[in-house]
Amino acid sequence: MDIQTPSKRDKANAIRALAMDAVQAAKSGHPGMPMGMADIAEVLWCEFLKHNPRNPDWFNRDRFVLSNGHGSMLIYALLHLTGYDLPIEEIRQFRQLHSRTPGHPEYGVTAGVETTTGPLAQGLSNAIGMALAEKMLAAQFNRPGHRIVDHHTYVFVGDGCLMEGVSHETASFAGTHKLGKLIVVYDDNNISIDGEVSGWFTDDTAQRFRSYGWHVVENVDGHNADEVRKAIKSAKSETELPSIICCKTIIGWGSPNKQSTAGAHGAPLGEDEIHLAREKIGWDFPPFQVPESIYSAYDCTSKGESAEEGWNGQFNAYKSEYPEQAAELSRRIEGGFPENWNKFTETSILAIAEAATSAATRKASQIALDAFGPELPEIVGGSADLTGSNLTFWSGSKAITGDDPSGNYIYFGVREFGMSCIVNGISLHGGFIPYGGTFLMFSEYARNAVRMAALMGIRSIFVYSHDSIGLGEDGPTHQAVEQTATLRLMPNLSVWRPCDTVETAVAWKAAIERTGGPTCLLFSRQGVPHQIRTAEQINQISRGGYVLVDCEQPQALIIATGSEVGLAVEAASSLSESGIHARVISMPCVDIFERQSAEYQGEVIPPSVQSRVVVEAGVTALWAKYAGPAGRVLGVDTFGESAPGNVLYEHFNLTANAVEEAVKELIKQEGQGKK
Repeated sequence: MDIQTPSKRDKANAIRALAMDAVQAAKSGHPGMPMGMADIAEVLWCEFLKHNPRNPDWFNRDRFVLSNGHGSMLIYALLHLTGYDLPIEEIRQFRQLHSRTPGHPEYGVTAGVETTTGPLAQGLSNAIGMALAEKMLAAQFNRPGHRIVDHHTYVFVGDGCLMEGVSHETASFAGTHKLGKLIVVYDDNNISIDGEVSGWFTDDTAQRFRSYGWHVVENVDGHNADEVRKAIKSAKSETELPSIICCKTIIGWGSPNKQSTAGAHGAPLGEDEIHLAREKIGWDFPPFQVPESIYSAYDCTSKGESAEEGWNGQFNAYKSEYPEQAAELSRRIEGGFPENWNKFTETSILAIAEAATSAATRKASQIALDAFGPELPEIVGGSADLTGSNLTFWSGSKAITGDDPSGNYIYFGVREFGMSCIVNGISLHGGFIPYGGTFLMFSEYARNAVRMAALMGIRSIFVYSHDSIGLGEDGPTHQAVEQTATLRLMPNLSVWRPCDTVETAVAWKAAIERTGGPTCLLFSRQGVPHQIRTAEQINQISRGGYVLVDCEQPQALIIATGSEVGLAVEAASSLSESGIHARVISMPCVDIFERQSAEYQGEVIPPSVQSRVVVEAGVTALWAKYAGPAGRVLGVDTFGESAPGNVLYEHFNLTANAVEEAVKELIKQEGQGKK
């Protein structure tokens, strides 16, 4: 069986059939959205999307993001049909263990998936970061007659995406920054899991996006290819403003008894209903069978290869005229570092050590940016309306605006979650190393975006200042107590809490160089003392934990992080005067220390020394394994208080004297135990 000359509806029906069959075989999934958006997707992917199935990572491709990622069979069907390396066997294995067709699209699992989506509106927000990255790169590298960076970002969103608050944060940002190559297609089907959305979602979406400064294309019949085509052309013609195309669709289109109902949203249609749907749409083929004529009509491999070859020719011409810029762009696309990077950072860190500056680590962070920034033009970032507090603006920073995207600093506004999603999108796009700053307490607003960065294994840097009760008078609403610990619990997230300018510079270097996941940098508001180190100790900082102050045959170990390291060093000095030998271990990054060899860990924390005190201005539970059964943890297991920071450290018994007394008590107990 075959279809001699497939119509556009025939091609869309192939998506519908694959979605029905895969969800039914998996006995779970969301068939309704792929069936409802199939006509739109066919027009976009076959007529407009610039992509190369043979090279999904071609840099100048258009980006496509399925923000309503529960309808993942839509993108899997499109990737399969247009020629990506996603064979029918993978479609049959939808939602099965180790398949390339997981329940929601996952970056790094399926070629052609630009970002992991599922948590609604984060895909949209990532796409806004991608569009911003495209605009910034174009401003930096394009030259008259050479539009080397020139691609669109397309996003599919549903009602759920637009209900999520982060969609407001980032859509407002996109309008302000005039992201004219961002095109969003809204699947207005009036259905979510609980039924018809009119009971809980009555926004005037078109007016809402106009208020953000978007170009709005309204009242498009999402099942009429001509209307969809006209709408996309209209969006592409608007180069100054981001566009949203509002498409009315029918969820589960083609299912006689379940279309337009929540029954088509998040469950298989059932064998009987699928049989009826096949009859209604005229799809007379067995499950998972697609006619060759449909495959031929969808195949984008030749067109994609031609597009990439054309761009390669343009790039070669650009390289001839602008060799330095071409080399720099290539380096940034490939994610490499300048040739002298290692020597440069080593020299910079030694210079910071020699300066011996005592300062808050948030200031130390700015010093590190001033050191590394000039060597890395791909560093781009900003703050969620806390620039003067986070100190994320360095001497080489230049603000990005809607009219001038050539800078490297982003004023994100009070949008912690949105900022973090945009940072992820910039990282996913490539060509930049992005960071975003706020108070550590407000990582709570951003947490799911941080988790998504860790899940995807992308290089996003999250700068969190005001990392403890040390921020003082703002009180418990702003004082981080459990945040450091809970961030450390997240898989594939690296968390640094440095104690001075030197550790901070090493932390920034580690974050910049880490390509397999995100990093959180936790900085103090209050000043901290500079710690003296040997060159060997400076080298050991990158191992996450190391001996900062040593002695012969230590009787006790004091383990500390961040601003509490100074207390530990002071306590060890006082103990030494009392004839007690205590080793001070600074552990700025627990996750990196735990990846060191057992031999190294044992050298730093010798098992034979049982008298151990751990001190950190936060919850104590996770430190028990380091304190050991005979040790103590000094921390904060309640919420903070409103008072000056030094008063709070006294109030919560986080002082050098408290550390000293805890060590003496443990040694006394150990001595009594040996009698």
